[in-house]
Amino acid sequence: MKRLWFAAALLAAVLAVTLWNARHLEGLTSSLSQDLEKARQLTTQERWDQAEQLVEDARNRWLSHGTYLHVTLRHGDTDQIQLDFEEVLRLLQTRETGEYAAASSQLMGRLSLLSEAEQLTLENLF
Repeated sequence: MKRLWFAAALLAAVLAVTLWNARHLEGLTSSLSQDLEKARQLTTQERWDQAEQLVEDARNRWLSHGTYLHVTLRHGDTDQIQLDFEEVLRLLQTRETGEYAAASSQLMGRLSLLSEAEQLTLENLF
């Protein structure tokens, strides 16, 4: 009987950590996407320097979670998002409006998909 309770407790702990991870990642990606959207709005007002600073802050927040992200996610996904941040920053610096908008949208899409992939849903389980 002790083994059953130990196994149940272990499963409950794994479930709790899984739910916490999904919620934490959703909060992070949502916050980053909001910053990217604010930066996009700033570029439409020709406030390029402020937009660049906002995206750079978002990228630094992403990088500050690097260890956690590399432990819990696929390296290819985290590396691609890091490369996307670099591209968005480069396009902001060169003021490439159309290309910046496309790259920023792609980055926000990747962040959203990353968060959705970690949610505990039937689709993700099977």
